[in-house]
Amino acid sequence: MTLVFDPYDYALQDDPYPVYKRLRDEAPLFHNEEHDFWVLSRHADLHRAVRTDGIYSNEMGVSLDPSAWTPYAHQTMSFLAMDPPRQTRLRKLVSKGFTPKRVAELEPSIQRITDHYLDQVMESGSFDWIGAFAGKLPMDVISEMLGVPEADRDEVRRLADLLVHREPGLRDVPPEGIEAAMTLFGYYADLLAERKRRPADDLTSALLAAEDGDDRMSDQEIIAFLFLMVVAGNETTTKLLGNAMFHLTASPEQRDQVFAGEEDLVDRWIEETLRHDTSTQLLARHLRDDLTLHGVTAPQGSKLLFCLGAANRDDRVFSDPDRFDVHRDEDELRQILSFGGGRHFCLGANLARLESRVALRSLVSRAVSADADHASAVRFYSANVRGFASLPVQVESR
Repeated sequence: MTLVFDPYDYALQDDPYPVYKRLRDEAPLFHNEEHDFWVLSRHADLHRAVRTDGIYSNEMGVSLDPSAWTPYAHQTMSFLAMDPPRQTRLRKLVSKGFTPKRVAELEPSIQRITDHYLDQVMESGSFDWIGAFAGKLPMDVISEMLGVPEADRDEVRRLADLLVHREPGLRDVPPEGIEAAMTLFGYYADLLAERKRRPADDLTSALLAAEDGDDRMSDQEIIAFLFLMVVAGNETTTKLLGNAMFHLTASPEQRDQVFAGEEDLVDRWIEETLRHDTSTQLLARHLRDDLTLHGVTAPQGSKLLFCLGAANRDDRVFSDPDRFDVHRDEDELRQILSFGGGRHFCLGANLARLESRVALRSLVSRAVSADADHASAVRFYSANVRGFASLPVQVESR
């Protein structure tokens, strides 16, 4: 059977992992001739690639969407769409505001927001895990950090969803997504102007104040980073929480062990979810030079996809890789590539883990068990991000 890989295909998105295995085994540097892009899928190749400067360029962005694949991608994706030295400079400035200390200090706010939403749903016992909880928490946390007022958060969340959803047959950002992006840019420009007039204890104000010698971020650079936070910091954590619930409840024995209150298993639950079904499946790169691997050459100028979802299930690294196992060896879990690596390692990794830890530990402390209606789950279709738009669950309170 001919090997076909098209990330925009809904059938592939429903279950990409059998195709990923064929990519790793049969064509570890695969070429989609119809749409002219290449795919790297083996863990060893990607582990090396994310830590290699020069050949794998970010300057056209990280998505193959035609409207996003552009030398102006940094205007929406900040330093994620830059190479050194521009990337080094901007990430250094951002890191002066987006510090580990600022992330750690968010924990009480994350707990408060988590408790607020769990209080609303636990009494009924049956609810949509995404619509009532996992789809709300990350955006509220990001908004709290940026200084977005509570009254605006539902609308900001709705606009962010429009940016990444893809209808069948559509290979680009839909018109409503473009419109949503423009609205968000205007919103964050207004927020920035307000913080210039009245600084507050939030990340937007911290970015305005960040400096490295005489160097500071421009307004456009700050707005682009705020936009990146909404897209990367919101959707990926929502999908992580949804995937965590979906896969744990598919294994009743492991679910019972987690909900028995063995708190240390929550961290394992999160890390195994990141390995087994990572939110960010694919990242695009632009080849600055010819790439020859496994006897195949992708020419300079090619579009290349880093298939992180395939690397995380490579049986050359992970034992019984298609099994979801919260008891998986920690040495294996340390090999996951869900947050990338090298100079582009995800700046929000600590925040995503913190949010997930607070959310899932809070659920475990409140519930004896949880079940998900897997047959009624509705998948969220996106070329890069994997997760659910809806996941009906039932929880039994302690």
